[in-house]
Amino acid sequence: MENELINEVENKMKGAIANLEKRFATVRAGRANPSSLDGVVVDYYGSMTPLKGLATISVPEATQLLIKPFDRSCLNSIEKAILAANLGFNPSNDGETIRIVIPALTEERRRELTKQVKAMAEEAKVVIRNIRHDANLKIEKMELPEKKKKGMMKDVQDLVNDYNKDIDNIYKDKEKELMTV
Repeated sequence: MENELINEVENKMKGAIANLEKRFATVRAGRANPSSLDGVVVDYYGSMTPLKGLATISVPEATQLLIKPFDRSCLNSIEKAILAANLGFNPSNDGETIRIVIPALTEERRRELTKQVKAMAEEAKVVIRNIRHDANLKIEKMELPEKKKKGMMKDVQDLVNDYNKDIDNIYKDKEKELMTV
């Protein structure tokens, strides 16, 4: 029972780290990356649909994204959705595809993105703390000797410390990537 709880806590924390890495992938660092459009949802015949489900997204050049919709009638909706996502992109619609030239990042934009990334890392730490809180409540409810409960809580805290270090390292790597010209 005790090991199951610790394993469950660790799996939840691994999920939080995976989610953070996925979110970091959407923050661009000056080169074209199709995952930077992952959060874009398009109003397609009254239903909000992820862009990935409506078009193929390719990288013909290092600083360019090419979006080729499966249905040409949704080109304008895709263009509006990209603008509404406020990603700093200026899509160009040629009637068949949408091209996005990724502008070079200014120093100001790099700092802005770094702040966003720091906020994401902080959110991940909050998730980790919430997992710890839930685990500690479960441990308190268990009918175990007090010494055993304290040991389990220490194990959970050790996991929290390890995963917070992981978050810090992932953040530092992303910050370095963003600030490198």
